[in-house]
This record gives sequence, C-alpha cells and structure tokens, in this order.
Amino acid sequence: MIRELPETKEAPSTQVERRRHLDLGMLIGIAIAVIATVAGIASTGVSLKYFLQPTGALIVLGGTLGVTIITTPHAGLLSAARRVRELFRTSVLNREDLIDELVSYSRVARSKGLFAVEPLISQASNKFLAESLLLAIDVRQRSELQSALEDKVRLRERQGEVDARILEVAGGFAPTIGVIGTVVGLIDVFRQFSTLSSVVNGVGTAFVSTIYGLVLANIVLLPAAQRIRARVAEAFETQELIMEGVLCVFDGTHPAVIRQRLNCFLHQAGETHDS
Repeated sequence: MIRELPETKEAPSTQVERRRHLDLGMLIGIAIAVIATVAGIASTGVSLKYFLQPTGALIVLGGTLGVTIITTPHAGLLSAARRVRELFRTSVLNREDLIDELVSYSRVARSKGLFAVEPLISQASNKFLAESLLLAIDVRQRSELQSALEDKVRLRERQGEVDARILEVAGGFAPTIGVIGTVVGLIDVFRQFSTLSSVVNGVGTAFVSTIYGLVLANIVLLPAAQRIRARVAEAFETQELIMEGVLCVFDGTHPAVIRQRLNCFLHQAGETHDS
C-alpha cells in the first residue's frame, strides 16, 4: 500500500523552497489599474463622489456573489477563495538548487540503495518532491511510479483551471448585473420624474452600476483568473522537473546524466514562483 506523506511535516525555511512574501507584481498591477482609472475620471472634471453609489455597489457585488454561489459548488468556492488569497503571496523557488537537491538524492540512492533516501524525505524542500520520493520508495515498477506522478500533476493542474474558471464565470456575469443595476436606477429616476435636470442627473447616477460591473469584471475577476493560470503553469513546469528527476533517481541514473536532463527546465533562468 502506498503511504501518504504526513501533513505535519514542513520543509525547513533554510531549504530551497521558500520564503513567502507579498507579490509586488500583483500589488503594483492593482495600484496602476486603480490609479489610472481614478485619474481618468478626475480628468473629466466629474467629482469622484458622484461614482460612490451604495445601491449600485450592493446590486453588483451582491448579485455577482449570489450568481457565483449558484453556479459553483461549496468546495469549489472555498478552493477559489484560497487560490485568490495566495495570489497576494509568492514564494521563491530556485530551480538550479532544486536540481542540485535531486542530484544529491540520486547519489545516495546509487551508493546505498533507494531506501536510504527515506530518512531524508522529511528535509525535502518541496512538498511535491517529498511525496514523489515517498512514492518512488513504495512502488515496485517504474510505470506505476510514472503513472502515479502524472496523475498528481494533472490533478493539480486541473484544480487550478477550475479555480480560474470560477472567476471567469463571475467576471462574465458582473457586467450584466451592472446593467440590471442601471435599469433599476432608471426606473427609480422616472418614478421620481419632475424636471429635466433631475432626470439627467439621475440617469448619470444609474449608469454608475454599469461601470461597477465592468470594473469588477475587467480589473478584478478576469485578471485574477489569468494570474491563477500563470501560477499554475509555473508550478506545472516545476512539478515536471521534479517528476523527471524522481524517475531518474528510481532508475538509478548517473547523477551527471540527471543534471544534464534537468537543465532543460532552466529556460526561465533561475527563480520562478510556485504555488
């Protein structure tokens, strides 16, 4: 029976993987988008207070959240929420150091046997690496090991795509719900119809809901979905590196050959982000 890696084991902070910190690229992108939008509005001479409409915000935010809850299972919502939270944090992973680590495991396996690697697994710098090494010790055939690792990689990639798709669906509904808010505002305008000036002012206020929907979709939800896909792609490459390295360790491949094979994963040079 294949054993599971205990959840309580964490890689030491001094290892290859990981000092988590705020993702400055994410924060800078948000700041630029917000500043550019506010500056554009200010340049028209219209007061920013004019765009602060609680009713429109309630309709757009509440409506989008409600539709997302309707279209997405509870577990999917929680997974997407965790993924969004992780977008604001990043962890540095140096692939060259990861290759060195894999090569060190191969030396131990070649000199003392594959089971000699087991005491070192708790010190692995990457959780997927630790899980993969544990699988390599437990299975008997290479095909079984490769199939299990490929399944793990595909499952993680699929989950990332599902999380991104949830945000995309929400981003697709947000502008339409903004239009609903606009219609509601127009109904209220004509209900209180008195003078042309009040109608004109009310119409402008009503269309703020449409702006809320467009901003929520195109500055928040859709960019976040693409950011998730980018993170998943980076993690996929790292997991492929690990999978290839662990298979080589299982085969007893010479460390120099392993290094040569894994160097092809260094095309993005040096450090990448893995989530």
